Amino acid sequence: MDFDLSEEQRMLKESVDRLVAERYSFEQRKAYGKEAEGWNRGLWKQYADMGLLSVPFEEKYGGFGGGAVETMIVMEAFGRGLVLEPYFATVVLAGGAIRMGGSEEQKKAILPKIADGSLLMAYAYAERQSRYDLADVLATAKKDGAGWVIDGEKTVVIHGDCADKLVVVARVSGGQRDKDGLGLFIVDAKAAGVSRRSYPTQDGVRGADITLKGVKVAAGDVIGEAGKAWPLIECVSHSAIAALASEAVGAMSAMQDITVEYLKTRQQFGVAIGSFQALQHRAVDMLVALEQGRSMAMYGTMMAEDPNAEERAKAMAATKVQIGKSAKYVGQQAIQLHGGIGVTMEYKVGHYFMRTTVMETQFGDTDHHLAALARAGGLVSAAG
Repeated sequence: MDFDLSEEQRMLKESVDRLVAERYSFEQRKAYGKEAEGWNRGLWKQYADMGLLSVPFEEKYGGFGGGAVETMIVMEAFGRGLVLEPYFATVVLAGGAIRMGGSEEQKKAILPKIADGSLLMAYAYAERQSRYDLADVLATAKKDGAGWVIDGEKTVVIHGDCADKLVVVARVSGGQRDKDGLGLFIVDAKAAGVSRRSYPTQDGVRGADITLKGVKVAAGDVIGEAGKAWPLIECVSHSAIAALASEAVGAMSAMQDITVEYLKTRQQFGVAIGSFQALQHRAVDMLVALEQGRSMAMYGTMMAEDPNAEERAKAMAATKVQIGKSAKYVGQQAIQLHGGIGVTMEYKVGHYFMRTTVMETQFGDTDHHLAALARAGGLVSAAG
C-alpha cells in the first residue's frame, strides 16, 4: 500500500501545519478559549478561505473534493495545536451525515454554506442512558402530517451551543436499543421547542445539553429514509473515529516533542536530565507508542468508508483500541517526565493529556471497542 501523499495533499499539509504553527501557540489558544463562544470566529473564516472547511465535500457543492486522507491531514495538524474551533462537529460529524446520506437538495443547501464558513452544525446523538450504544435512543420522532415532531433530550453535544443547525438522531419506531427504527433529522437550532444548556468540557472545548419539546421538522429535513438510518449512523461514527485517531496522533506527537525538549533543557545535578539513560529509554518508548498509534490511525483512515460494514467496524474498533492505549501511555509518560509542572494548568503538556483522555471516551472507549473486537473474532481471524 502506498502511503506517500500526493502533491495536492502535501500542499494541504504544509499550509495547515503553517497555519497552526503561526496562529495556535499555547498562549494564543488560551486567549481563544476566553472568547464568548470558546473559540475564534476570525480563525474560522481563515479556515474557510483556505478551503479547510470544504475538504471532504465534492467540488459541485463548493468542496475541495478530498476524502479521508485529506481529513486526516487537517485533524492531525489540529491535534498538534489543540484547536478549539468546531471543525470536528461541523465538517466531520454533521457535515459527514449530510455528505454521506443527504438528498441532492440537502447537499446543495447545506454543504456550500459549511464550506464558506457561514453555517455551523452539531451532531446530537448521545443521551444520558446510552453511554457508548449508538442505538440506545429514547428521543422520538412522530409523524405530523407531511412532517415530524421530535421530543427528547441529547447530552454532551459538542459545539451544540453555537450550532445554527443540528443533526438529531431520534427513534421513529422499535424498542429503546433497536438498530431498526432510527432516523436522522436536520433541526434548526433556534426552532420553537429547542433549548440548550452550554458548558465547557474537561479539554477546553464546549458542549451542550439539548432539550427538544414538540420540535417540528419538515419532510425535506429527514436525512435518507426515516427509520432506516442505522447504516448511516454507523458510517458517521466510523468517520468520526478515524478523524479522532488522526487528531490524537497530532496531540501525541506534540507531547513527544515537548517532552524531549524538556529533557534536553531541564537541569539536575548539573546536567540535563535527558542524559540519564533511564529517561532516554522512556522517551524512546513514548516514540514507539506514538508510531504504533500513527500506523493504526492511517489504517483507520483507509478503512473509514470501506463498503464492507463488518470489516469496517472491526478496523475502527482496532484503531480505537490502539489509539486509546498509545495516547494513555504517551500522556502518562509526558506528565511523569515533566514532574509537577506537567499537571499545572499553566503548562501546555497537561492540556494535551486532557484532550487525548476526553478523545478516548468519544464514540466508545478502549475497553468498549476491545470487547467489540473480541466478539467479532479479532481484526484477523484465527483461520486466516
